[in-house]
Amino acid sequence: MRVRIAARRHAIDPTSPTAAGRWARPAFWIALYLALIALPLLVLLLGDRPGGGGFAWDFALIVGYAALAMMGVQFALTARFKRATAPFGIDVIYYFHRYLAVVAFALLVLHVVVLLVTRPEAVGSVDPRVAPGYMSLGWLALLAFVAIVLSSLLRKTLGLGYDAWRRVHTVLAVLGVLFALLHVLGSGSYLVTPAKRAFWIALALSWVLLAIHVRLFRPLWLRRHPWRVAEVREERGRSWTVAVEPAHGHRFDYQPGQFAWVTLRASPFAMREHPFSISSSPTRPGRLEFTIKALGDFTATIGGIRPGETAWVDGPYGTFGTDHHPEARGYVFIAGGVGIAPIISMLRACADRGETRPLWLFYGNRRWDRVVFREELDALAGRLDLRIVHVLGDPPDGWEGERGYIDRAVLERHLPARGEELHHFVCGPQPMIQLAERSLRALDVPASRVHSEIFDLA
Repeated sequence: MRVRIAARRHAIDPTSPTAAGRWARPAFWIALYLALIALPLLVLLLGDRPGGGGFAWDFALIVGYAALAMMGVQFALTARFKRATAPFGIDVIYYFHRYLAVVAFALLVLHVVVLLVTRPEAVGSVDPRVAPGYMSLGWLALLAFVAIVLSSLLRKTLGLGYDAWRRVHTVLAVLGVLFALLHVLGSGSYLVTPAKRAFWIALALSWVLLAIHVRLFRPLWLRRHPWRVAEVREERGRSWTVAVEPAHGHRFDYQPGQFAWVTLRASPFAMREHPFSISSSPTRPGRLEFTIKALGDFTATIGGIRPGETAWVDGPYGTFGTDHHPEARGYVFIAGGVGIAPIISMLRACADRGETRPLWLFYGNRRWDRVVFREELDALAGRLDLRIVHVLGDPPDGWEGERGYIDRAVLERHLPARGEELHHFVCGPQPMIQLAERSLRALDVPASRVHSEIFDLA
């Protein structure tokens, strides 16, 4: 291993104009999200309002409107607008979407419970034969949202495939919002003026247009930019690398560590796309590589993909990468299994760019014969100031390296005393990520210097 001296780079002062600019973009998008939730509620309070219902009645109605507004904005969170997701990372946006949906659902349930307890006569019968149509639509909307939340939180427990879940999720979300809108329009309540009704109808149409953008316009764009599978090669650890090239030579600019949604053996309209980390380096343009582990469902069929097949690539996405932290004095990579994919992209880019700063790679695997990119990592260590620490759960006889898990003790034995001045990138199964993050906190590494790539977006 060649040892090089990295040039000293100063971390950005949180009070500097550069840091202020970094905070401005996420602050703007957060403020916009809050405005999209608050504005529809403020419109309800303008002009004429219903009276005589009492506090519980008004509270239940406002909570219901808030739940509907939050459900509608969920379409924007999953529309993959790159400028909106860039300050946070789309993996964080998807988790935010998941938990905000739970909050919105809780508000919707609260709306129903308060009305059932305080004004049961207003709710009336649930029998669609005698209940007003708008009330039946309200119950259908509630059932749709119940199905969305349960199928999302319990997808793996229920054995629901990723592709089937996405299709069901989209259909139920659109129907749920439409049923809820028809429910509030039929009940009147705060929508007592034509202007307010028109505003909420326009709002709901904007939500539906977002769904159409994702399911129709984006696939149309992808269809005009096909890719071709150039190579499929088997890696260790039940993993495969699929290389694709643009069929028409179009450019695809990305940063090391990013990912894309890939569709194989299906139309881009089929909603059978899957998020995979890019393992190739942007320093070698004209070709993308994705390293994928055969974990089940769609990925179990990766080995059957053949060169020449058509692929569709939507991306790039994500903020997980060294290019976002050029001020770092060095980088620490912590990977588990096929979590090495975005990290090998960063290491390849570092080598091609002549990176001289110190690098550390902690790579956890069950067995030595399952270490993906084992030989290439050794070769990269010869081109970079890179220290590789393999950690095995089931090491072979005579193994003298680290064993068990990548925990505080392992990190402490190999990282320098001032490791908190480095930037740390963690990717792998969720338990491994949680252990690594706890261990780094115990070593006094600031949270702003720990970057985790969430493995599962569904």
